Amino acid sequence: MPLIFLRKRETKESDGELLKRFREGGDVAVLGQLYERYMRLVYGVCLKYLEEREAAKDEVMNIFEKLVTTVPGEEILNFRTWLYVVTKNHCLMLLRSRKSELARMETMLSDPTFFMEKEEVSHPMENDEGIDMKRLEECIERLKDEQKNCIQLFYYEGCGYRQIAERLGMAESKVKSYIQNGKRNLRICLEQG
Repeated sequence: MPLIFLRKRETKESDGELLKRFREGGDVAVLGQLYERYMRLVYGVCLKYLEEREAAKDEVMNIFEKLVTTVPGEEILNFRTWLYVVTKNHCLMLLRSRKSELARMETMLSDPTFFMEKEEVSHPMENDEGIDMKRLEECIERLKDEQKNCIQLFYYEGCGYRQIAERLGMAESKVKSYIQNGKRNLRICLEQG
């Protein structure tokens, strides 16, 4: 699984020599040469902790990107050992992050009021009986496509967040965000009259 942007070049330089060259010149390809030696190790560690091939492949790339900024400030005596520890810590932090995200999602899903619209963010049509419908339609047309589509499906077709997410192929959290931002933009547009 070689990195796409690396120049294939056989080198007999030691890990330490390549590290030194990278620190002196900042050439990412040099760091890439060094990293390529240990990509199988990194992939193996990622696979061990993440237990998903695609996730492990993604993290191999993410770890390389992380190294570009991390390596210059680190004192590295043995690159292989250091990289193993960095990879392991990266995976453990990712797992912790996923675990806390799952806990947050479970909390949201167990709260029946979480996905309900709050009074203060209701649609402008619901609060103002003197609203000019033609003006509202003009303002809706000015919205970004994602906001416009979500607003129309939610208010005019009566779709829920999950239905909209499925129809538009996006996460429910994105749908909610587009609706809230769309409503805010509609209010601003209507106030400018």
